[in-house]
Amino acid sequence: MKPINLEKLLLASRSPRRKELLEQTGIELEILPSDIDEEDIPIKNPVEYVKTLSFMKAEKVSTAYPDSWILGADTIVVIRDQILGKPESEHQAMEMLRLLSDREHLVFTGFCIMNQHKQALIKTAVETRVWFKSLSDQEIRWYVSTREPFDKAGGYGIQGLGAFLVRKISGSYSNVVGLPVCEVVEALMELKIIEMGA
Repeated sequence: MKPINLEKLLLASRSPRRKELLEQTGIELEILPSDIDEEDIPIKNPVEYVKTLSFMKAEKVSTAYPDSWILGADTIVVIRDQILGKPESEHQAMEMLRLLSDREHLVFTGFCIMNQHKQALIKTAVETRVWFKSLSDQEIRWYVSTREPFDKAGGYGIQGLGAFLVRKISGSYSNVVGLPVCEVVEALMELKIIEMGA
């Protein structure tokens, strides 16, 4: 049994991980990346931050496609009230990993599903707790040299080579990858965008 699309779904994201997570469930979608300036968001609360960014991403695509269902999402890593985005240099990636080493952090993904024409909107956020093992400088340097950290919030990918960094998690695994699949599928079903087929 897999989901059947009752409506067309547009994903407002460049993330290959979000696309793959949704396609694994059998959901059909089209990619329409949304480029917004994430630097000027003055929100400090992580839940409001990711909900706002996911809404902004969905809204930008929705302006061009008001009759379509749009899914926007944003993922951040938070440690000690500090929001970690994607590292922009090797030095920054190493600093992030040193900060996360042997500590617990939180991963928040906000997602927004909207259809302007139908005046429909779901906007929410999911939290997962993640614990890193203690990392040596050698391990950090090796991981940064693989280049994997550079397009990922917090500078690591739990679904890739970065799996070795994670001691344990509490909550949604797919949320750490970039999209809480369980909650997104529930929302898509609630909005009657998909249904479970035979």
